[in-house]
Amino acid sequence: MHIPFIIVCLYIGLLFLISYYAKRRSAGNATNYVLAGRQLTTPLITVSIVGLAVGGASTIGVAEQAYKVGLSAGWYTTAWGLGAIAMGLLVAKKYRELNITTIPELLGRYYDKKGMIAGITCQIIIQLVIMSLQYIAGGSILCALMPEVFTLTTGMLTSAVVFIGITSIGGMWSASLSNLLNVSLKYIGIILATIVGVTHAGGLASIKAQLPANIPYMDFFDGVGIVGIISWIVVLVTVNLSLQSIIQISLGAKDVRTAQRGFIIGGLMMLPIGFVSALMGVMAKSMFPDVSPALALPMTIMSLDPVLAGITLAALWAADVSTACNLLLSSATLFSQDIYKKFINPTVSEKNFLIVTKGAVILLGILTLTLAMTISGIINTLMIGLSLTAAFSVIVLFTLFAPGFCRRNSAFYTILTGVIVLILWQTTPAVRVVPHVIYLEWLACLGTFLLTYLLDREPIASGECA
Repeated sequence: MHIPFIIVCLYIGLLFLISYYAKRRSAGNATNYVLAGRQLTTPLITVSIVGLAVGGASTIGVAEQAYKVGLSAGWYTTAWGLGAIAMGLLVAKKYRELNITTIPELLGRYYDKKGMIAGITCQIIIQLVIMSLQYIAGGSILCALMPEVFTLTTGMLTSAVVFIGITSIGGMWSASLSNLLNVSLKYIGIILATIVGVTHAGGLASIKAQLPANIPYMDFFDGVGIVGIISWIVVLVTVNLSLQSIIQISLGAKDVRTAQRGFIIGGLMMLPIGFVSALMGVMAKSMFPDVSPALALPMTIMSLDPVLAGITLAALWAADVSTACNLLLSSATLFSQDIYKKFINPTVSEKNFLIVTKGAVILLGILTLTLAMTISGIINTLMIGLSLTAAFSVIVLFTLFAPGFCRRNSAFYTILTGVIVLILWQTTPAVRVVPHVIYLEWLACLGTFLLTYLLDREPIASGECA
């Protein structure tokens, strides 16, 4: 009897049961489907943002990096938490008061049409790249921990069926309610496995004694370094201010205070969990010092009691599922709301609009699965893609807090600058005069926005759609 496989199957069954329950609540109209009827409570907002943030990169990715550099890898997830807190304190109220569904809808309301189109394109690309990484992480988890059952390809296909299935069935309600299970499972599984693993290894002192002395494995700063940690924080605060999947969670709250509380509590919950994952990676290094980081963590987990190993496997996969569902739904919302309804069929009925949105979930899910077959390097790819959100954060912050500096063309030129900077960073090493592309993105996008203010005299619209 393969206990870990049975536990994962039970977990998948529970997810689909939750999704079919959520289907009744999401029926009727697109608002129920993509925003849960704007009725999400504080606990559901909390688990939704934790579920989105604490995914494959925040667990598997952090543990693998900790295998190489030590506990400081845990700052990646802490940076996510700080970003969520910033979102709750700074802009959750403003977004809610606008009564929008997507970021491009905000651009269309205040800026010109080409700015809105650029925003739609970039937001979808960013989210599809992140979504594709979830298939890679999900397939890798299943393949590495149960190689006798899954190959990387079948692991990715299984992940795709679950991601697409539960999202298309119940929309935001499905993603939020399933995150009650996902977040509980991932925190219990990861923390319990770490405690048991450290105990079996003879305690922290014993682990430290078996680690190479030339790398600061037990230091909270030296491995990644202060510059690297600050770069993560800047990137992820930026992301939380303007990424569609994050904004969509806040817009699903039943009121402003619910959105703010949910993000702040969720952010606080994230602060320590990255270091727990990092400790798993350090423990793996002490137990299996001469294997690749990708193999060390699975070998460590499978050395545990079979039931605990199965729970931990399900927990790591739950982290991936919770991230993927929110990303897939928000990408489909961008297509249906900002492309189909805006440009293809503005008079679409509510019933057909819901069908289009569900169809977009399925088609985008298949597209991202195909893309996932061609990319690798989870955290590096993620950091580069997320850096493009600097352009959106500049636009959003000026629009919400300093509209007098905004011009009709500001959004388009700022987003265009963000894309150009990202391309140059990847192709022209001479432009890498700062430690991370996020700093260059902020400087260039901020400069472009202010330059447009000086050169363009046409103010933004008063709030009508462009």
